[in-house]
Amino acid sequence: MNTKPSDISLKKRFSPNFWILSGILFSVTIISTLILSPNLMVRHTPYQIGDIADKNIKATTDFFVIDENATSRQQEIARNSILTVYDYDKSLSDTLKQKINSAFALSRSAFGSSGEEKALDIHNEILSLKPEFEKKIGISVNKGACKILENEKFSENISDLITNILTKILRNGVVANKDLLLKENDKGITLKTIGTDDEMVVRNLKHFYGLDQAKTMVRIIGEPILKNVDYTVVNLIVDFTQRLIQPNITPNRSETEKRKNDSEALINSTLYKIQRGEMILREGERVTPLHLLKLNELKDQTGTKQALEKGIGTALIILALLTITYLIHLKYQRKILHYQNKNLFFIGSVLILFLLILQFFAFLAQSLTPGAPVSISPASIFYCIPLAAGPMTICQFLGFNIAFPFAIVLSLISAIIFENSYELCLFFLLNGIMGAFWVQNCKERKGFIQAGVKVGLLNMLLATIIDIYMIDFSGFKLLWDWTFAFSGGIIAGIITAGLTPLMELSFGYTTDSTLHELANLDQPLLRRLMLEAPGTYHHSVIVGSLVEAAASEIGANPLLAKVCGYYHDIGKLKNPLYFIENQRNGKNIHNKLAPSMSCLILTSHVKNGIELAKEKKIGQAILDAINQHHGTTLISFFFNKAQKQAKDNQVVNIDNFRYPGPKPQTRETALVMLADVVEAASRALDQPTPARIQGLVQQLFNKLFSDNQLDECPLTLKDLHNIARSYNKILNGIYHHRVEYPDKLTPRDAKEKNGHTDRQQTDEAQNIDATDTDNSPSTLKRLGQS
Repeated sequence: MNTKPSDISLKKRFSPNFWILSGILFSVTIISTLILSPNLMVRHTPYQIGDIADKNIKATTDFFVIDENATSRQQEIARNSILTVYDYDKSLSDTLKQKINSAFALSRSAFGSSGEEKALDIHNEILSLKPEFEKKIGISVNKGACKILENEKFSENISDLITNILTKILRNGVVANKDLLLKENDKGITLKTIGTDDEMVVRNLKHFYGLDQAKTMVRIIGEPILKNVDYTVVNLIVDFTQRLIQPNITPNRSETEKRKNDSEALINSTLYKIQRGEMILREGERVTPLHLLKLNELKDQTGTKQALEKGIGTALIILALLTITYLIHLKYQRKILHYQNKNLFFIGSVLILFLLILQFFAFLAQSLTPGAPVSISPASIFYCIPLAAGPMTICQFLGFNIAFPFAIVLSLISAIIFENSYELCLFFLLNGIMGAFWVQNCKERKGFIQAGVKVGLLNMLLATIIDIYMIDFSGFKLLWDWTFAFSGGIIAGIITAGLTPLMELSFGYTTDSTLHELANLDQPLLRRLMLEAPGTYHHSVIVGSLVEAAASEIGANPLLAKVCGYYHDIGKLKNPLYFIENQRNGKNIHNKLAPSMSCLILTSHVKNGIELAKEKKIGQAILDAINQHHGTTLISFFFNKAQKQAKDNQVVNIDNFRYPGPKPQTRETALVMLADVVEAASRALDQPTPARIQGLVQQLFNKLFSDNQLDECPLTLKDLHNIARSYNKILNGIYHHRVEYPDKLTPRDAKEKNGHTDRQQTDEAQNIDATDTDNSPSTLKRLGQS
């Protein structure tokens, strides 16, 4: 189908973004590599102090051993040599001076003239300026102090005296905690001026004032300056100065710690060299702490480098594997294209989850076998790993075509954990592919266990083949292999059954098992539809039957299509009587409404349906069908009605009478759209003969096709032909000719036309015969004919 460039499609809204895809790809690669990292390390014999060495160990290369004790001592000396850093705020006195002068200037502005009457105004203004004065100066002022300042007219001399005393005290230096400072008296401190690179070392720390000492010094320093000042004003100046004093020398702990760390970092480790070929540990020798130190250092210095190189190589292999799989297979899969980012994130999540499960079982096998009461090979326990559950889970949501390459990727990556074991890689590849194959048509929960049993039997066969190939089936090994292999299949089925609902809930998928539950007509939502909107219920059931049959014809999902047909009109439950199939006694509510209002009511059932679907959590696939089953089609009946009612020169906007969309994105949703219009229109046919039904179906299909409603779904012209033929067959069965019995004749005038208000048929639609066709280029001629 061709899409106009101007169309706003849902695919554009959910189009795969290169950066998102790259992010998913690189994230999965990095996380997978981290999961596999324990298997990339060079394996060394784990010795403990007191163990007896079972072989000679020589240094494979020159390396150094760190003398931790000597290094620690040197680092501690370096840290202690760093003096504590204190910050000196040289600008604090200027800042306080500016605040004091600003506050006094503000209040002085109130004194403009003299006079008794004016004095009262000044007093009131001073009171009104008091909060602003306190805010500027930074301290609270009581009424008595305010009165004194008012009497002194906030003299500039007072502010100068305060700043003078304050400056002299701060110039000496004030610290918040002098006791803490004096602890550094033996070494001294580094005094760093804030805002500059200037700093100096101060050894005599006693001359700095503590906060309480500085307040005491206010009277001492102020005594010669204030001797000619009134006593009350002196007290006010002293009080203000004491409260304005702030520490201007403060400890800078972060800078001190940084300098200590830098000094410590400059100390090189104390090393002694172990030369290549030097004997580290002799066979039969008891392991001492020094031996263990050398062995661990050898492991760290050789193993880390190799692990890093192998890690980079592993990441590149995984990246290439994932990229190629996506480009040549996943990119073109129909199941992936819809909500591609979500689907790829789901695949990546399942891959990471099963790599974790694989790593856990591999670690468990390596840990349990040495202490087992019977002799069991780790390879036997490996057959128990339920790796087949990964492809089985993918198949449940995205189909076998996606699960197949997933099984290949998962088995190839798993080979890294098993030290590139070809046999185990092949084992997990085959049971993963067959597990996905057996679970692809699973409709019930018990189907997972049945598939697990089949996988278990296949595992037993594969384990036997591998044992024969490896010529390793002595004693009870083959019996253990069968036991663990069969258990692995059963566990895979159980894990798939448990993961499926969790993944369904987490990623918004809808499985066939859930669809079977939703297809039950006893579902509360469908029963409510039957009771509250019986006409819509009957219409939905017929639509479900139509789309189910058509989906089988074109290879779509019949079960999903049927469920979408059942639920596509649940939004009509909110206002059922506004839809003609639910109206009784022939009264049409829309006759009393404006066409635009009727249009809004009709289109709202889509929004209401989406809200109801989200509330009931019936699945994203059904929600999409509700949202898309009308596309952007025109409600022609009310559009024509609006045009007739329009006044002279009044233009009716056609877009106001269209559904908001989007257009159908999947074949199942497109089937619901086609069935919806066909079923509704067929009710309005007089004498619904096969020829008339065929002509009606062809006309409606042509109308939707010409209106570009099918441009964004993957239906082909062949599919449309098969859909039309299927719809014709079912509608002919519904409206087949009936024999009129003499004792129960129905009066001709008792017939009543029934159809959707938004699907009213024109006169031409009532007189369609098999030869009715449209000669326009966009017409699909002879549609649905055998």
